Amino acid sequence: MRRYGSAVLLLLVGGAVLRISLFSELYLRYVQPALRPYLVISGGLLMLLGSVAAVRGMRQREEEEEPEGEPEEEDPDEDHGHGHGDGHGHGHGHAHGGPRIAWLLTLPALALLLFPPPALGSYSASREEAQRAAQGVGTFSALPAGNPLDISVAQYSSRAIYDTGHSLKGRTLRMTGFVTHGSHGTWYVTRLLVTCCAADATISKVEIRGEEVDGAPQTDSWVTVTGVWLPKGKLGTDGAWPPVLKATTVTQVKEPADPYDKR
Repeated sequence: MRRYGSAVLLLLVGGAVLRISLFSELYLRYVQPALRPYLVISGGLLMLLGSVAAVRGMRQREEEEEPEGEPEEEDPDEDHGHGHGDGHGHGHGHAHGGPRIAWLLTLPALALLLFPPPALGSYSASREEAQRAAQGVGTFSALPAGNPLDISVAQYSSRAIYDTGHSLKGRTLRMTGFVTHGSHGTWYVTRLLVTCCAADATISKVEIRGEEVDGAPQTDSWVTVTGVWLPKGKLGTDGAWPPVLKATTVTQVKEPADPYDKR
């Protein structure tokens, strides 16, 4: 079985990559949609290499099992036979040492294949400090028509903190995100913004208030919130963070296929 170790690992990893990128949209938990073709190509290449390695292993096994001819009589005065034996034993030990360690890689490969990790959630958000763009206050472009207007958590946050034109004023807005909790019963609609992959995720969150809100939803549950902008603090300062939405409705929804926010 050891001769097939590299083949099994390549096939497992390749199958896991193809499962999340070609046969589902699970890859969106980890990377941006634009990277899907590269994942599919990588998974296909790993499967191809694994198949080649498996075929080579089968051929080597067949060659080893072929009957050998009569062994030639060795000269007892020559010691090259013993040297060959020593060399073979030495090489044999090293050849088997590598695959034993390599088998440990099957654990993360199997985990990705059978139990793909979930998207980043409240735990990641709680460890992420408030990261706001290095920009000054100013006027933003006009918002499109629509009532209510669908807006991302990141867009709402940016306009609420920096927009001197108050483009959110008087608009009914709707946003979707997962729930995180703060102190004293405070809760937020939260979304993580991914530039390339999950490793560089940054947080955007909006505090939810309103008399119509009957209790805080469960942490990590997904909700769609409709409401109006509630000004807070001086624009461009820490006092404006996090922005506030006065909610009129809160509806629990399923986690979207792409759980990360858009700018």
